Amino acid sequence: MASENTRILTGWGRTAPGMSSKLELPINSDWPAMLKALSSGVVARGLGRSYNDAAQLSGGSFIDTTIWNHVLHFDPATGILKIEAGASLDQIMREFSGAGFFVPVTPGTRQVTIGGAIACDVHGKNHHKDGSFTDHVLSIDLATPNGVITLKKDDSPELFNATCGGMGLTGVILSAELRLLPIESSYVKVDTDRTNNIDEVMSLMEDEDHKYRYSVAWVDSLARGSSLGRAVLTRGDHASIDDLDGQHLKAPLEFKPKTIISAPDIFPSGILNSLTIKAFNELWYRKSPKKEVGAIHHAASFFHPLDIVGKWNRIYGPKGFVQYQYVVPFGKEEVVKDSLELLARNRAGSFLTVLKRFGRANGGLMSFPMEGWTLALDLPVGSAGLPALFDRLDEMVIEAGGRVYLAKDARVSKNHLRLMYPRLDEFRQILDSINPLRTLQSDLSRRLGI
Repeated sequence: MASENTRILTGWGRTAPGMSSKLELPINSDWPAMLKALSSGVVARGLGRSYNDAAQLSGGSFIDTTIWNHVLHFDPATGILKIEAGASLDQIMREFSGAGFFVPVTPGTRQVTIGGAIACDVHGKNHHKDGSFTDHVLSIDLATPNGVITLKKDDSPELFNATCGGMGLTGVILSAELRLLPIESSYVKVDTDRTNNIDEVMSLMEDEDHKYRYSVAWVDSLARGSSLGRAVLTRGDHASIDDLDGQHLKAPLEFKPKTIISAPDIFPSGILNSLTIKAFNELWYRKSPKKEVGAIHHAASFFHPLDIVGKWNRIYGPKGFVQYQYVVPFGKEEVVKDSLELLARNRAGSFLTVLKRFGRANGGLMSFPMEGWTLALDLPVGSAGLPALFDRLDEMVIEAGGRVYLAKDARVSKNHLRLMYPRLDEFRQILDSINPLRTLQSDLSRRLGI
């Protein structure tokens, strides 16, 4: 029987459950004593939006960071914000959009904490222009078994770069200072192109992405033949006041999105299959405009369309789903095409298939983004052929010099990890110095032998 402070946890994909003891600790705790006392291990957990086992520890403890959500300082002249690590991107958008500021980088959901955004070094539709989240972080307050350390990129580059993208293994992130992006409105001016195949959409992105701050393509994972990889490409930038008219001018900076409905936990596994996903893909492709220029979208619908449905991961049923995201260098476009052909040939329907272009990598030792093409797939658990399909994708990605995203990985092997992340040994050396007993660990780090 589980005690009151234990929880069965999963990632957003609802796979690999593990039971951990919940800890609610003051942010000013005696961290060296606390961490050293947790001999069974501990991991920090925010809103649980990693898709895998990165924020859980079977038989150990997890620290609920969401209670640390206070703004510590904000300078409206510079846009520099210091905030506790349990605050969410949603909170920042709601509190600071009205003052003319937006987060510099956002993934596909607002329900991510600052600590999680740093630990996973999250990226968004603007990586080709603005890099990933930690490129905009100025300092990090980190609790370690040796004490609380303030990390700055220039003053403590090794530990800073190990923490950014380090999946919470260097310490517990307490707070961070980051620079927000000034905006004139909470709207986005968007151009849309509906393309006939993967070659067409990749060519458009390669030729024109530099004109836009944000760019993302939804791809039909089941289309074949001359329609392989047909896509809907949306690109844009924050709308200026001059771009707005009518209703949009009444409250141009308002950011108060709502969750319209929450998915009940009644869906059976298998409801999302090749037939239902194929029907959805056809509908989504046909309803999208073939060409649209300058449409005005609210930032919430442009950046976070799925947030309108609470607990949407339940739609996959109790078996859950695996999100698989990889990046391969420019010049290896055939991997994207071959992986889409592999999916279509095996009728492995991905409910949400997203293609983006990454800009230059940062200094994060375990940070995912690197210059190249990134493709993200959502595949329901259940098909007997799914493990072999993922193994084949791993081989293709490794051969091309690419990697998978650790915030989403649920099954990569230890041997493949080393091939995907060439700075793994450097990362382990830093853990040996800052976290030698691996007090800070997770089911992910155990599984991968980090």
